[in-house]
Amino acid sequence: MSAYDFDLFVIGAGSGGVRASRMASGFGARVAVAEDTFLGGTCVNVGCVPKKLFVYGSHVPEEVEAAAGYGWSVAKPEFDWPTLRDNKTKEIQRLNGIYGNILANAGVELIEGRATIVDPNTVAVNGKQYTAERILIATGGWPKIPEIPGAEHIISSNEAFYLEEFPKRVMVLGGGYIAVEFAGIFNGLGADTELVYRGPLFLRGFDQEVREFTANEVAQKGVKLTFDTNIESVEKQANGELKVRLTDGSERIVDCVMAATGRAPKIDGLGLENTAVKLTESGTLAVNDDYQTDEPSIYAIGDVVGRMELTPVALAEGMALAKTLYNNQPTRVDYENIATAVFCQPNISTVGLTEEQALEKGMRLRIYTTSFKHMKHTLSGMPERTFMKLLVEDSSDKVVGCHMVGQDAGEIIQGIAVAMKAGATKADFDSTIGIHPTAAEEFVTMRDVTRVVG
Repeated sequence: MSAYDFDLFVIGAGSGGVRASRMASGFGARVAVAEDTFLGGTCVNVGCVPKKLFVYGSHVPEEVEAAAGYGWSVAKPEFDWPTLRDNKTKEIQRLNGIYGNILANAGVELIEGRATIVDPNTVAVNGKQYTAERILIATGGWPKIPEIPGAEHIISSNEAFYLEEFPKRVMVLGGGYIAVEFAGIFNGLGADTELVYRGPLFLRGFDQEVREFTANEVAQKGVKLTFDTNIESVEKQANGELKVRLTDGSERIVDCVMAATGRAPKIDGLGLENTAVKLTESGTLAVNDDYQTDEPSIYAIGDVVGRMELTPVALAEGMALAKTLYNNQPTRVDYENIATAVFCQPNISTVGLTEEQALEKGMRLRIYTTSFKHMKHTLSGMPERTFMKLLVEDSSDKVVGCHMVGQDAGEIIQGIAVAMKAGATKADFDSTIGIHPTAAEEFVTMRDVTRVVG
């Protein structure tokens, strides 16, 4: 019998923590997981799930507008924010219950409360100490608010999901996934929306052509884009409005300022000073290829290690860790060709290398691109366009990057990610017969090279 209370003590019941817990328990380990907020972590509670529900809701006015071209006469829609907000919350509560059942059915002991690390093999929760052979940190990240005058009047995406009233005028600060997605959500739900970003163009790290195309589409849908600018201060007025001063000297009056300027590992007060765990220069937990920190008994996965901050990646890391430690099955996550999506409007999805990344690797590329109006909009009369791009390594004919901006981009790219993971070549794409009429068939009918680079 082990001298420890548990074989594995997991701090954080988000996607990665829950997956690691139940897998390890299934392999015979005695596992406990501590959580001080809600089960399911960022994704379920204040991330991908509620955000996607809001995205669906924000599309409705556009669908109503498009209906006229198909012969439908529909009254102007009226939006009730409390209905969307509260229906979303009910769904999140349902998912919280499911996560609780998953842990219980897997034989994992759930301990509700904030956990702190006492020493390399001891964790304290609610004044009680538990010993464990190994500790896993899976606490995720937390939004960062810029330190500027009036920062107390700025909300993060966390609060945006629970606003008491829906704002008429919104300023979103930031240029990443969350900022671009929420700008589309607020705009689609009827708010006068402006996105402010300190750089020259949002979505840094994505393919340059994708970024440029998306900026045009987002602006066309009504979001005001202000680049190379930052917020200098926010001042609350007597009537509750917010006066925002920008670094270019201009001012705006809005009802809500939301910052999406990055996230930091949620490790404050965790007790890392009682261990040999080290941080990287970016503030994430330093781990080796097996997610082990500099303290041999302590591991970490998910957003807290900052590799790819995506829910499916955290799930894969949790599974790999459990297999390695408790099933005698050494497993490492392959971070190549991981597909991702930005649920802005229109959607972006991508897998593999950007053009810029491929050129940095010294590849000679054949690039195929196409831009067209989706068949749906030939009758709707709406100006939205779709963009697709394939990057092919010329020497091997291998498809090394695939990018799409348009309706259902994530649904389409998921399948292509499988093909790329299997090493598909452009010849494989060309020999695949498309499904007609769909936007997706464009990926197997692009025959003409747009340009050759590298």
